[in-house]
Amino acid sequence: MNAERYEKAFLLLCGAVLVLFMGALAYATLGMGIRLPGRTGVVDPKTVLTTPPWNDPGLRQLGPDRYEAVILAQAWRYQPQEIDIPVGATVTFHVTSADVIHGFYIEGTRVNFMVLPGQITEETYTFDEPGEHRLICDEYCGAGHHLMSGKVVVR
Repeated sequence: MNAERYEKAFLLLCGAVLVLFMGALAYATLGMGIRLPGRTGVVDPKTVLTTPPWNDPGLRQLGPDRYEAVILAQAWRYQPQEIDIPVGATVTFHVTSADVIHGFYIEGTRVNFMVLPGQITEETYTFDEPGEHRLICDEYCGAGHHLMSGKVVVR
């Protein structure tokens, strides 16, 4: 008799925890706008260095306060290594890798994703406050992994 009681209590507790986690997931997705970065295309990693726009990576202005940053991750650096962005600008990052899996994490933001060879990953973020954000590879990519970093400067 007591065992049934404990079992019912345990099942109710498990159900409540599931509902709580589903609510947190729904809030993060709908309320906070957190989502997985999108795969927007592919490029041949063997020819990426000669394929536009990867042959000329950098920041381009698309309109008032709208920019796109084309970034190439390659052992053990990002091209370009530094990006200057105006305060209030919305930047869409287009990132791919020419060699191995890298990470792309802009410190102090929600921009954080894996960079796969040949896969173009896209993420959009608005930089509302001035400051410097380190760009860090957070996926182990080989012997020089600890040297792979960059900078996003918001002025």
